[in-house]
Formats: sequence, structure tokens, C-alpha cells
Amino acid sequence: MLKVCSFLPAVTQMIYDMGLADYLYGVTFECPKRALDEKQPVVRCVLEGKAYTSTEIDALFSASKHQGKSLYYVDEHLLERIAPDVIFTQDTCEVCQIDTACTAAAVAKLEKQPQLISISPESLEDVFKTAVTIATAMGKEEKAYEYLDLLQKRIDIVIDSLRASRALTKRVMLMEWLAPIYNCGHWIPHQIAYAGGVDMLSNPSGDSVVTSWEKIVRYNPEVLVIAPCGFTIDRTLEEIHLLTEKEGWENIKAVQENAVFIADFDLFTQSSASTLVDGIELLAGLFHPSSIKVPERLITRYKNLSEVKAIN
Repeated sequence: MLKVCSFLPAVTQMIYDMGLADYLYGVTFECPKRALDEKQPVVRCVLEGKAYTSTEIDALFSASKHQGKSLYYVDEHLLERIAPDVIFTQDTCEVCQIDTACTAAAVAKLEKQPQLISISPESLEDVFKTAVTIATAMGKEEKAYEYLDLLQKRIDIVIDSLRASRALTKRVMLMEWLAPIYNCGHWIPHQIAYAGGVDMLSNPSGDSVVTSWEKIVRYNPEVLVIAPCGFTIDRTLEEIHLLTEKEGWENIKAVQENAVFIADFDLFTQSSASTLVDGIELLAGLFHPSSIKVPERLITRYKNLSEVKAIN
């Protein structure tokens, strides 16, 4: 039977979503818990288990990039034992996961050379197309179309609900990092649009970039969503003071209207089709609470910052 390794969590998630996990033999340390309970982690990172701040993490990745090094590495002995036929890798972000060049170097010595398939979407449409690429490589193309049909129906429900309620587009911002502050890019602006918002500081289908605090204050978002890449809600709250202590914080409309939300990163920066649709449903409920309710299963995936501060 075909043996597959997934070197990025988004692909692993989609493989499970499409019912193709029997073909999966190796994953990364960042993959969903279910996969880590069942499969062997082949990709590791030197930062595993270390509690660095946002500033320190940014500095470490910047230094490694400048030196031409990677903070990720492959367990080559385990990979050789698995002897995969296909390895899914990526080139969207060398900070978030291991890239194709690093993977190619690791497999170069293998007796059996696997096919390397880079899954590197830029837009939300690209993400949906990657499901077809993944399933086709595993000889199960029809699984992708069944999967995508269900996801499109969920998006249609959001669109129809917003139209029916005549919801006005909200001026929003979603942050991908805190220190320094990064705007959102790639598919996230498209998620925001489906949810009835517009992020005019974002970079649709492109990389997220450092964004000045002064620009954010001038933009004055009505809703602010904070979801640093790789951070859970609790991890983000440990560093939320980096924003709340800034001059002008209290003057931002989102702050004044208690519309600042902390959310789990994987609803946005993990590019599996299902988790991004979850993100659309969550954002729609946060942007337009009178028109759409946040699905019950997503209630634990975000917190309103004003409620957290009230408890503390």
C-alpha cells in the first residue's frame, strides 16, 4: 500500500478529514493530537519545549534565516525505516514549518527516493485546490470533491445569513504576530471577506508583513482579532500586555466597544480547508453577532479580551 508522510499540519488534517489516514505513516511534531497519537513524528524543531517570548522567537527565526540555517530537522533514520512513496512539504512559510529545500536535503541519501509534493497555497481558493492535489496523489481524487462540497455548503450558509440580515461590512484587523506586529496575509483576508469584514491592512494572497502601531491606530478597526501563528489563546494572553500597554490602545474603536478577541491560531494560519472554514464561521459570529451565532463547537476557540480582563 502507498506510504505517505506529511511534513505540515494542514495536510495531515486534510488527510484525516478525507478519511485517508491509513496511508499516512509519518508526521511533524506540530500535527493535530490525533495524528501524533497514531503516527510517528519525523520532523522536529530545536524550539520544541522551550518557552520563548514573541520577540525572542522572531529574533531566532530571523537569525537562522540570515545564516541560511533551518530550525527544523528530519529524523532521517525513522524516515528511512518508513520508506515513504510520497512526502508532502511546503514553501509558503519557512518560519512556520520545514520547507521543500530542507526536506530534499534530508531525503537525498535515502535508497528509495520519494515523490516530494509542495503544498504552498496563497489564496483560500488555492487551499481548496490543495485538497484535490493531496487526494489525487493518494489515488483517491473523489474524496476531495466530496470533502470540498460539504465545506462549500457551510460557507454558503454564512453568506446567505449575512445577506438575509443585510449586515454591513465591518472594518477589522487580524494580527498574525505581536512583537513585532504582523498583519494578516495569504488566505486570511479571504476568510475575513466571507465572514462579512474587510481588513484594509492585510495582504491578500501574499506574505504577512510588519505593521506599525501608528498605522493601526489611524486605521481604527471596529473589530480586532489577535491570533499569533502557533499560539493558543492562553499563550497569547501571556503577552497581550505588549498591545494593551501601547499608547492609544484605549482609543481604538474595537477596544471601546469590547470587540477585541483572542483566537486559536490554527483557525487561520493553519491552511487546512476545514479549519479555515471553521475560522470563517467563527469570524462571522464575532463580526455580526446579531446575524450569526458562533457555532457551539467553536465557543472554546476564542475569548473576548474585555471578559478576560474583568475576571482577572
